[in-house]
Amino acid sequence: MTVAFSNATHLTHYPSFDSWWQTQGEWVEEPNERRGGYSGVQRLTQLGQSLYAKKQTGHTYRSLLHPWGRPTVLRERDALLRALKAGVAVPEIVYCAAERNREGWRALLVTKALEGFQPLDEWYEHRAREALDASLHQQLLQQIAQSLANLHKARQQHGCMYAKHIFVRIQAADTPPSCEIALLDLEKSRRRLTRKKAALHDMLQLRRHSPWDQADWQSLINHYQLAMGRTFKMLYNATSR
Repeated sequence: MTVAFSNATHLTHYPSFDSWWQTQGEWVEEPNERRGGYSGVQRLTQLGQSLYAKKQTGHTYRSLLHPWGRPTVLRERDALLRALKAGVAVPEIVYCAAERNREGWRALLVTKALEGFQPLDEWYEHRAREALDASLHQQLLQQIAQSLANLHKARQQHGCMYAKHIFVRIQAADTPPSCEIALLDLEKSRRRLTRKKAALHDMLQLRRHSPWDQADWQSLINHYQLAMGRTFKMLYNATSR
């Protein structure tokens, strides 16, 4: 028996699960074995649109609600939808489904590419820190803080909060220049009981793996606390070490 889940019922012009599964593209994340199965990501082009397809077999997680296992792409789909509802820019879902048969689970998540965006760590690598426009850099830090605050106020924890999962798009031609922020890779994202628990996990993780010096980090935390609407002194003390 096959069980299928989908979040693309309004996209009836897109192919079926098997059509998506058979569509091949360049591997941007080679399949790796974990969680009792494998998971990988391909870059596709469909109807002139650049897409990313995460394909998985037997790649599941367990929880109180799903003690026998549930495909991780479904958790990621749920997290993307909650993040979007919270006002956080994330990749747009094109198709998401999971099927179970005698061999186990097959699952895929297809999202639109974030055109014009690049990972935050790469953006810093291609720009000399001393040449950064101070006002634009502060705007960047403020936008990152706002996106994270929106996520955490919804009690949603990213779960894998590294600079490479923060994407930035700078509109240098605007007057004044502007920036946009999007978050990626919410596969490990989950709801927490309180916003503080979600915040503390992500911000401690980001601090350990961030590209910022102490002055930049303090500026980010200041913007973040304002966006959260509370002081979060425990968070500030923990992440300022």
